Amino acid sequence: MRIRKAAMAASVGGALMVLAAGVTPAAAGVTGPAFYVDGTAYRTVATPTDLSRTGGPDKSFDVIYDFGGNQMNVATAAPGDRDYNGGRWRVHALAFPAMNGYQAAVASGDMNGNGVLDSDAELNAALSAGTAADNGVVKSFECPVIPLPRGHH
Repeated sequence: MRIRKAAMAASVGGALMVLAAGVTPAAAGVTGPAFYVDGTAYRTVATPTDLSRTGGPDKSFDVIYDFGGNQMNVATAAPGDRDYNGGRWRVHALAFPAMNGYQAAVASGDMNGNGVLDSDAELNAALSAGTAADNGVVKSFECPVIPLPRGHH
C-alpha cells in the first residue's frame, strides 16, 4: 500500500525536524536521542544541510528509516562501522499497511523483545513480513552522530 506524497511528507515531518529538515543556523545543535543503530541509541548534531538535489551517488549515503513519529528512527550505519559514510543520510519514509499498523510491525520484527524496532535486522524482518513498507527517499542531508550510553532511550 503506497501513501500519497502529501501524507508521507506529513508523517515524516516531525521526526525529520530533529534530524535536519528546516533547521536554521540558530536552531542547529546537539539533540537528544534521535535514532538507533544495531540497538544503540544515538543523538545528532542538527545542521541546516539539504543534499537532496546534489546528485550524489547512493553509495555515498547511509539509510535512515523514518517511523513517522511512532518511535525513534533506525539507521543502517554509525561511526565505527566500516561502511559508515560520515553522517550523509538518505531518509526513507516508512508506512505500516497491516491492520494493526505500527504495532503489527513491532510484533513481526522485534527480536529482542524491547517493544521497538531498534536495528536494521529487526526492521528488515518487519519489511519482509509486509507489516512495514519502505516508501522511498524523502530527504538527503548531512549531520554527525554521537552514541548515547547503552540503555538510554
